[in-house]
Amino acid sequence: MAAASSFNLLRCPNYNISLRNSKTCKRQFSSVKSQGSFRIKSVGLKSSSKKIHGCQSIVLALVEEKGEKEDEKTDDSLQEREKVQEFPLKVPERDFAGTPYIPVYVMLPLGIIDQQCQLVDPESLQKYLITLKSANVDGVMVDCWWGIVEGQSPQKYNWSGYRELFDIVCRTKLKLQVVMSLHECGGNVGDDANITLPKWILQIGEDNPDIFFMDREGQRNKECLTWGIDKERVLRGRTGLEVCFDYMRSFRMEFNDYFEDGIISEIEIGLGPCGELRYPSYPERHGWKYPGIGQFQCYDKYLQKNLRKAAEARGHPFWGRGPDNAGHYNSRPQDTGFFCDGGDYDSYYGRFFLRWYSQVLLDHGDRVLSLANLAFEGTRIAAKVSGIHWWYKTASHAAELAAGFYNPSNRDGYAAIAQMLKKHDTALNFTCVELRTLAHEEGFPEAMADPEGLVWQVLNAAWDAGIPVASENALPCFDRDGYNKILENAKPRNDPDGRHLEAFTYLRLSPTLMEKTNFYEFERFVKRMHGEAVLDLQA
Repeated sequence: MAAASSFNLLRCPNYNISLRNSKTCKRQFSSVKSQGSFRIKSVGLKSSSKKIHGCQSIVLALVEEKGEKEDEKTDDSLQEREKVQEFPLKVPERDFAGTPYIPVYVMLPLGIIDQQCQLVDPESLQKYLITLKSANVDGVMVDCWWGIVEGQSPQKYNWSGYRELFDIVCRTKLKLQVVMSLHECGGNVGDDANITLPKWILQIGEDNPDIFFMDREGQRNKECLTWGIDKERVLRGRTGLEVCFDYMRSFRMEFNDYFEDGIISEIEIGLGPCGELRYPSYPERHGWKYPGIGQFQCYDKYLQKNLRKAAEARGHPFWGRGPDNAGHYNSRPQDTGFFCDGGDYDSYYGRFFLRWYSQVLLDHGDRVLSLANLAFEGTRIAAKVSGIHWWYKTASHAAELAAGFYNPSNRDGYAAIAQMLKKHDTALNFTCVELRTLAHEEGFPEAMADPEGLVWQVLNAAWDAGIPVASENALPCFDRDGYNKILENAKPRNDPDGRHLEAFTYLRLSPTLMEKTNFYEFERFVKRMHGEAVLDLQA
């Protein structure tokens, strides 16, 4: 699957200690003894950029004192006697032995199936899958790309490469999570393959570019079809929804044996760019860079018609337009009239527009998941929601609003999504569970990001709605700190209801993951997700 598009650029260390807290630091190092004696010179500690066995080092300035206590020395004499040493600060790891079993899946490479729908390098793949099985991984996730399977002409489906792939997975005794990938691959963070939408769709788009999302400047985004054509027969006699349903039904019929044998454990339904339920509001191809707020994507003629109709029904026809003061892709909220504190986002017009914009997103998810339940009756289905955590600490939550999540500080924008998923017995798959807020405060303080706060809000919205919750990491993760954060989110400490994730999918299988040290950490992580004991817990 295309890499999760939340642009989480740094991971935080596996602890949360204020380096300015002198009492904490003194307690941590109270056992330090010297030959002769040492005393802590300064409690204004600075964090070293090094890491020792995954633990950040704290540089302490120690001043040697020889013999009996002397009167205070002058600053000059003290400076001559300073000796700087490093001590690793090891934070105890939580023991997950005996905790609930959470299945772990691994995403397969994006380009594992080529443009002719042939499996790439099956021998190497089989070796990798055997290695994953040896670590007791439960299964793998694979994207079934619309642009490959129905790439040449309408309703001509080629599943041959996926049949060969599924056979290998089956022989390895692994389960399958399958993604109905109705979007383009390429151009987002982590994308190492280029898979366009079907050629015949692109041909239609040459004559009618409004089948794609468009921003205020008129730039088209060909990552996926606009939701404005869900019910419009503009795709050679079919609507956007009919094209989606026909694709899902073809897959279900082609791989009926894998459904009957229980090999396919879940179908994830692609609902937007990167397979996520969101607008394509922050495309790198249009110049977006983290932590820009992005842009509203509602300017194709079909969504504009929908907006005008909604404004007329509201009794204010002049509201049938997008905001003209919402900035550009790389604007900051405070630099715009719409997203700034006290801005138009919270005006009568702003609330109308944002309700409409987010409702279009909900309606699209509602319609597609209704059809998915028809196509995959009896099989668990899931939908992915992206973790847009930048500007989360501001009042407007501008980046979320642009992506279609109506979640300003005075409103819960994820409860409605959870209720829509519950209506269709659909699990929520959420990203960025490996990220820590502290790292973003240090690396990108201007982004006002809070991935931990966002994860907590979304997971609780889903749990409160009573739907299963799964997750995946947003960026490749190989270190113990990242794994520990995933575990903490997967199995919250002291949750009175014992809530936990239903599954976790690791992004992604690669030669780097298979390196000895990295795979050891991954295998250790899998054991802890399964509730097994490990012998090297950091004390």
